[in-house]
Amino acid sequence: MSKIKIKFIYLLSIFIITGCSYEPIFSKKNYNIKLDNLSFAGEKDVNRIIENQLNLFKSVENDNQKFKPKANNSAKIYSIDILSQLNKVIISKDSKGDPEKFEETLTVFYKVIQNNRKILDKKIEEKYVYNNDKDKFKLEEREKIIKENLAQNASNIIISSIINSDDS
Repeated sequence: MSKIKIKFIYLLSIFIITGCSYEPIFSKKNYNIKLDNLSFAGEKDVNRIIENQLNLFKSVENDNQKFKPKANNSAKIYSIDILSQLNKVIISKDSKGDPEKFEETLTVFYKVIQNNRKILDKKIEEKYVYNNDKDKFKLEEREKIIKENLAQNASNIIISSIINSDDS
């Protein structure tokens, strides 16, 4: 290839890469909702991850705290009750009877309440299948990452369902 073509491809790829306008979901838009009361039951680690995601929309009364809600005073206020369950199942074994594949299933039941009226009552089920690892430390780290990803997906679904119910 000629030097001109290489330079053109290089410049084109620079423009394409830098032209990407990545923005995190739910971070910049004003959805005009506030979460007032969050109650959790079930899997502690999963609930912590979901709570961290939902805190972006939590209303805060105390001005000394760093977080200021993005919604204005006319925002709709919701309460959420969440019950999470995490199950790990062996789905295949080798000839010795040792586990080969696992399936991690996160089930989240949630109720969204507005003005003492239940507006949503849903169940989320997220699954992930993965191989066993002889290195138990690596396996434990992988399971931790899987748990975080499943919980983040569930919290995104919860937020989306509240936003969609707010639109209708």
